[in-house]
Amino acid sequence: MLKNYLKVALRNLWKNKGFSAINIIGLASGLAVCLLIVLYVVDELSYDKYYPNAERIYRIDADIFFNNTSAIFAVSPDPLGPALKRDFPGVEEITRVDNQGGILVKKDNRNVQDDHAAFADSTFFKVFSLPMIAGNPLTALRDPNSIVIDETTAKKYFNTTDVLGKTLIVDNDNYCKITGVIKDIPKQSHFHFHFIRPRGKDNPSWLSNNRYNYVLVKPGVTKQKLQKDVDATINNYLGKELQGQLHASLDDLKKTGGHFNYYVMPVTDIHLHSDKQYEIEANGNINYVYIFSVIAIFILLIACVNFMNLSTARSANRAKEVGIRKVAGSLRTHLITQFLTESILICLFSLALAIVIAMLLMPLFNQLSGKEMSIGTLFSTWLFPVMLALVIVVGIIAGSYPAFYLSSFQPIDVLKGKIAKGFKSSWLRSSLVVFQFSISIILIIGTIVIYNQLDFIRSRKIGYDRDQVLVLHNAWYLDKQIHSFRNELLNITGVENATISGDLPTGNSFDTEGWFRDATMNADKAVVLTNFFIDENYIPTLGMNIAKGRNFSKDFPSDSTGIILNEAAVKVLGLKEPLKETLYRPDFSNDVISAAIPYRIVGVVKDFNFSSMHDNVGPLIIQLGENWGSIAVRIKTKNIASVINTIETRWNAATAGQPFNYTFMDDDFNKVYTAEQQTGKLFITFALFAIFIGCLGLFGLVTYAAEQRAREIGVRKVLGASVSGIVAMLSKDFAKLVLIASVIAFPVAWWIMHTWLQSFAYRTTLSWWIFVVAGIVAILIALITVSIQAIKAAVANPVQALRSE
Repeated sequence: MLKNYLKVALRNLWKNKGFSAINIIGLASGLAVCLLIVLYVVDELSYDKYYPNAERIYRIDADIFFNNTSAIFAVSPDPLGPALKRDFPGVEEITRVDNQGGILVKKDNRNVQDDHAAFADSTFFKVFSLPMIAGNPLTALRDPNSIVIDETTAKKYFNTTDVLGKTLIVDNDNYCKITGVIKDIPKQSHFHFHFIRPRGKDNPSWLSNNRYNYVLVKPGVTKQKLQKDVDATINNYLGKELQGQLHASLDDLKKTGGHFNYYVMPVTDIHLHSDKQYEIEANGNINYVYIFSVIAIFILLIACVNFMNLSTARSANRAKEVGIRKVAGSLRTHLITQFLTESILICLFSLALAIVIAMLLMPLFNQLSGKEMSIGTLFSTWLFPVMLALVIVVGIIAGSYPAFYLSSFQPIDVLKGKIAKGFKSSWLRSSLVVFQFSISIILIIGTIVIYNQLDFIRSRKIGYDRDQVLVLHNAWYLDKQIHSFRNELLNITGVENATISGDLPTGNSFDTEGWFRDATMNADKAVVLTNFFIDENYIPTLGMNIAKGRNFSKDFPSDSTGIILNEAAVKVLGLKEPLKETLYRPDFSNDVISAAIPYRIVGVVKDFNFSSMHDNVGPLIIQLGENWGSIAVRIKTKNIASVINTIETRWNAATAGQPFNYTFMDDDFNKVYTAEQQTGKLFITFALFAIFIGCLGLFGLVTYAAEQRAREIGVRKVLGASVSGIVAMLSKDFAKLVLIASVIAFPVAWWIMHTWLQSFAYRTTLSWWIFVVAGIVAILIALITVSIQAIKAAVANPVQALRSE
């Protein structure tokens, strides 16, 4: 019986090749996109879950608030981890990590710039059970001069992983003995350390947040229990130091609305749920996972809608077949099974084609999403069985209506021709067309809004000029020659100005410190401000504007204790005459707060964006000081390549061949919005797929409509109807449906995109023209699709249609 069902199904599919192809390609396209998005979502949700004890690892984050100023960090006090392990039996192990970032490694008598280096406690591998190829994880970080590297790094510098006991020269003068080689940390991790070295001296201050504290709890210890332990530790130790140094208890602070809160963050939640200052790497966003999941469902629904539409549209053509089979003795269950078999068979063909399409699109999708996924993931996990089951369910659901609808025909009605024909007779098909075009219009609007927001970010005045600014990294290689090197740069034709500072607006982490309104340093006078250390050339080089007062100057030796505030800081501090004010900074020279150092305000700089436009410009305090992390060089020439070559020559001469690394400030700025740019590209891609699938369905429906109305079209042509009139007749029904879809889609799209834009402190507006354009585009796409087949029907010889009747 099953063999007969399959034989009849294949015969029918082949007989109606055009409709079968549209059905299979449309559903396959939807499944392919759905597969890619599922792989993306699975990849995002898998971060940091490869550790056997991942569900028991937590990071402790800081949330500090003083007098309307706040700081939210991914780091916490250095003594916190050891105190937790010492005082609470539920804590199995702790480890602290310092993110060193880039380092120099000697190779073939030359230094190579390498990234992703860290310092960690010797307990690091007890918390993070990373597979070790060579070495003992329990002792690998005990020796102060030891270093653990990953597999790729070992092969890079030694062409083998058999490197235990060998030496790496790090940062010019550190001879580190290799005591361990670990497998490469998986891509799905919130850190990717290639080099791990033992930590140095502890910082005893509880008021200094400068370490990544990771805690491994014992089995059975809940997040809530650990949070209580953290709260108790903070109240006990930090509370005492706060009382002694700032003359206030934690309770006193709470009464004024302030707080020192430390939260436990499951390590498996960091990638999608954490976007704090000092994150080790840029994380993902759970909202994008939700958005793409919904898009995957929508596109799959559009594909299923096409299938149901085309299946029901063909119902009338098979009505006589049903009538004859019933007269011949077929049971209704046999007919239902036959039609469901055809439906599932199409879905299985579509799944096979979808896998091929997904494989072909995988490189492009990886490029758009910034991933390194492989289609092999589909077959190596639970995903393929789930997709196979989903396809069968889709086949049953999508084929159920035509199966039960066709099998319910009475033979006498069918053979007498009483079964209604034509496009207009099906309200269900009309509803489904409205549904799929509503989704397409929502995606079109989303694409336009995302593009506008990215363009708004690129074109908005941000308080400084980032164009043609070359940033030379790792300027500390120049050491004492750094100032003379800057002066040399000014002699190069095309170099307009240069500034020495690692605190550039396009950076991703800045120092944040507590400042006070008076010398008593009481907690009620404290504010949390972001600190920049710059030279006197910083503001003119970056094209910033002074609102009040003046810039730092070598003509004023007292500027060593002078400060410049931004407008946001003046507002937060409530300073009516800021140039007459003095702020006080604690002296941390002995790792504990001692005397208050007075700093006189000499100027106010206009606000500039030094963080993402997701956030308002925060309060900033700028000090004159040495920060040799980078040199920003303003270039004014069309021959930029020549200038860069000259700078590199001067660099090599001054640094004895240290690596020359540079970026352009506008590129660094754009990297901050990589996630939004990727989202925009994916949105465009998904919108095009949705429109393509919808158009396939429309093409099939209008083909059927023209076929059903062939005699009517022939009669109209004989009576003098024009081609344009017939095309308009066939198109107007579909145009009405798209207009209805627009009315439904507009409020939904407005709500979705309004919610998305709220995540930006600086955002574009949802203009009315966006919705009009989206509606017009959808109508034009529909009309073009319909017209292709409508024109073909309209220009056909009417004699053929009338003769066939």
